Amino acid sequence: MKLRIHHATHYTYTEPLRHMVQSLHLWPISGPGQTVLQWSLTSPVVLHGRMDALGNHVHHGSWVASPRQAPVLALSVHAAGVVDTHAVARWTDAPGQPHPGLFLRSTPSVEPHARMAQWAIEVLGLGPGDLGPGRMPAAQQVLALADAVHHKVRYRPGQTQVDTTALEAFDWGLGVCQDQAQVMVAVCRSLGWPARYVSGYFHAVDEPDLASHAWAEVCVDMARREWLSVDITHSCVTDERHVRLAAGTDYSTCPPVKGLRQGGGQERMAVNIEISVM
Repeated sequence: MKLRIHHATHYTYTEPLRHMVQSLHLWPISGPGQTVLQWSLTSPVVLHGRMDALGNHVHHGSWVASPRQAPVLALSVHAAGVVDTHAVARWTDAPGQPHPGLFLRSTPSVEPHARMAQWAIEVLGLGPGDLGPGRMPAAQQVLALADAVHHKVRYRPGQTQVDTTALEAFDWGLGVCQDQAQVMVAVCRSLGWPARYVSGYFHAVDEPDLASHAWAEVCVDMARREWLSVDITHSCVTDERHVRLAAGTDYSTCPPVKGLRQGGGQERMAVNIEISVM
């Protein structure tokens, strides 16, 4: 399915902006699940693109106010293009990607926990033979766990923040797609299964709030570096509705827009994403 995407991020400030640094994960790359037919990225910052160690196309740049310019009280970042999606949810990593073992590591927001492991063992009915070094889950176990997390952490906007940890969302039993994905990743790592967080887009006419979306990829064969991509919010494997932007150990490693600034006073951000089928 060919999807046309326009992602606009608008910032307004109460005081003139003096200096800004940006890091953008807003450029999808072609792979088994998608082919990028056209893409562009514009920002007031002079951007320099590169491939990071996790295989993401990331752009960095900085901007400094000039005394010759009018005060800057607003700016926008635009990403737009066309992606052909292929509904491929299971694939082997391309050469040069990190070993899956990297995605067993703990991070401040996605930390393995014995309580999560015990919950998953009971939900899936796992025995001693199902766990241990090198023992990866079957696809049906990943899907069953995604469904369990979907019901454990109910989708409810406005109850969590970008810095909410996976354990907090797990205990509260609610969150948004970011929280559901991070809980899935944390539970998998608690069982010894490598898992990574994915940011991207999701197209559904009746769910415009999920245009900016997040899901998880779980390793099902470490030796072959094979992964299964699952959408916890919809309790399914990813399909032609999903466009993958970037993947990392947690949200903080691959947010669409991240930056630092000097000046500007109070900041307001507004995001508008439009996705249509061509």
